[in-house]
Amino acid sequence: MSGSLDARRRRAAFRANHRGTKEMDWLLGKYADAQLGTMDEADFDLFEQLILLPDPDLHAWILDPAALEQSAFAPLIAGLRAFHKLDQPVA
Repeated sequence: MSGSLDARRRRAAFRANHRGTKEMDWLLGKYADAQLGTMDEADFDLFEQLILLPDPDLHAWILDPAALEQSAFAPLIAGLRAFHKLDQPVA
C-alpha cells in the first residue's frame, strides 16, 4: 500500500470514528476499522465520499436502505448493514 493511500485510510478511519454522534461513530467507525484495509481503491474512494455526507442522511439510509436503491452508495450501505447484522430479521 502506498504511503499516500495509507495516510488517506488513517484519515478516513479517524473521520468515521469521530462523526459527532455516538451512534454514527460506532456504526461507521467499527465498519471502517474492520474494512478499510481490505477495500480496493474504488470502494475506498466511495467510502471517503460517504463519510462527507451529513449524519441524518446516513442514518436514514442505514435504517431504510430502499431509499437509496439507485445510489452509488447502495452497495456500501448494504455492506455496512451486513457487517453490523442489520440486514437480519429481529428474533
